[in-house]
Amino acid sequence: MSAAVKITIDATDGLARAGRLSTPSGSVDTPHFMPVGTRGTVKYLDPSDLERLGAGIVLANTYHLMLRPGAELVARLGGLHSFTGWSGPILTDSGGFQVFSLEPKVDDEGVTFRSVYDGSWCRLTPEHAVHTQKLLGADVQMALDVCPALPATSEVIAQAVERTLAWAERARVAHHDDAQALFGIVQGGTDSARRSACAQNIVAIGFDGYGIGGFSVGETRDEMLPALAATCAALPSDQPRYLMGVGDPASIVEAVALGVDMFDCVLPTRLGRHGTMLTSTGRLNVKNQQFAGSDEPIDPACPCEVCARHSRGYIRHLFQVNEPTAARLGTIHNVAWTFDLMARVRAAIAEGTLARLRSDLTDVWG
Repeated sequence: MSAAVKITIDATDGLARAGRLSTPSGSVDTPHFMPVGTRGTVKYLDPSDLERLGAGIVLANTYHLMLRPGAELVARLGGLHSFTGWSGPILTDSGGFQVFSLEPKVDDEGVTFRSVYDGSWCRLTPEHAVHTQKLLGADVQMALDVCPALPATSEVIAQAVERTLAWAERARVAHHDDAQALFGIVQGGTDSARRSACAQNIVAIGFDGYGIGGFSVGETRDEMLPALAATCAALPSDQPRYLMGVGDPASIVEAVALGVDMFDCVLPTRLGRHGTMLTSTGRLNVKNQQFAGSDEPIDPACPCEVCARHSRGYIRHLFQVNEPTAARLGTIHNVAWTFDLMARVRAAIAEGTLARLRSDLTDVWG
């Protein structure tokens, strides 16, 4: 493992781990949730918001940033930390998930796709993904992988795994910056044996941490968990395990129980800016007529600044009149609620009560 990123485990509860993930830009408590800053910002929030809310690490999207404004321009302006004003750790995805959502032309060397901005043809290879993320200047970058949507045939999954492994080897060779960590990604669909084999092969290549991709792409949680368990069992216990794109509370706590350290998902921010709030009793659509006259906070059990100051009735009013402040307040609440959830998960690991929290969350979130 390079000096760029390491994880120190402080406490255990079964396979769950609590610790500190250290990067050149700082350390973050694990397990931890990363807000998604697709185009260099978490929508409706700025860096001071993220600092105040307690974000430890933020995800930026390589696909969008390499197209607009361009990785070279970001590099000239000092890299993502300087460009965005966020001084904490940053992880950049490889761009592969967005590319594969566009049904690109795929070959053994890489992928060819059209830009969502101007329709121009673009090319992405494992080497190009490493170079682009180096220009962006993130603390952690991800190797390019192949992420098929589920359900998919065994042949499609097998080819995705084969290319993911080949591209991981090429990314490892192309990566020369000890100041940046490089994570490999495990694929394999919902087949536990295939997931385990892919994880073992990725580990043999040798990375600073390991992403677990290809979940939350059409499968159920019951289909995901056995394959996730097999994956985690094959990954090193002293390196970060990052479950990509999964963010619903029940899935988070189930994954933590299997040993996952890091999460990202657009769910909290996307729901929040459209009026669906995360609460201790489940989802709440604050735009419903029943809340028009409510003086209650979004979630009486939530310690966030929105719940401390504003009523459901006021926030509903803002949504009804299309005030941008509504989306901002909804986003702040959902991000704060998710961070509080992660804090409760870390406390439960340290106290040996994770099984109880897991049961409570599953009862509410199914």
